[in-house]
Amino acid sequence: MFLSRIRLNLRSKEARRDLADPYELHSTLCRAFSPGDRKCPAGEFLWRLEPESSVGGNQTVLIQSRSVPEWSRIECENWMSDDPDPAIDLDARLDLCNILVGKCFRFRVRANPSKCRDGKRLGLLQAIEQENWIARKGREQHGFVLPSIPTLDPLKQRVSVGISQEQMLRGNRRGGNPDIRVFSVLYDGVLTVSDPDRFGQAVRSGIGHGKALGLGLLSVVPVG
Repeated sequence: MFLSRIRLNLRSKEARRDLADPYELHSTLCRAFSPGDRKCPAGEFLWRLEPESSVGGNQTVLIQSRSVPEWSRIECENWMSDDPDPAIDLDARLDLCNILVGKCFRFRVRANPSKCRDGKRLGLLQAIEQENWIARKGREQHGFVLPSIPTLDPLKQRVSVGISQEQMLRGNRRGGNPDIRVFSVLYDGVLTVSDPDRFGQAVRSGIGHGKALGLGLLSVVPVG
């Protein structure tokens, strides 16, 4: 499992197109993981557009992948503002197979907090709903817990997590298919591992929906 970081050149027409449409950006990134005549393997990579820009104002994209990307396959002149950073071996860096219960990590994930109603997936717009969503996902599915904030009413307990960049992502699918619209938020905080196997799977495969739109990549850094 490898982590790569690239910066897109805002002077490039193709880069501006991709930044305006996450579905297009995903399609362009796919070229780095498969030859032009072959479909990108399912689950090959996760990605996230970072909120921080480079010194020159260019947008940063993180890519976590099963294999090392071959950026020459992108074949868009000046698509990147500079050479990509060397890929980091995350298996060696995080040692996921040997993580113990109670290990703490700082984390970031852009995700789609949502619920299903009448067969439709609806975004959760209230802060308390968004907090509960990530806390529940971690506790019930992904092997981690978030620190709680003491309250006078135990039934209204909240978790400590930063939430920012609420936005509706829109992607234009090709072939006459309906456009994609997915609500997203950026979570930042500290988590504690409660189930190492499930946590490792969450880091490898991501969490939630909308992965083709840059959602679900759970980035973690050990605390201490």
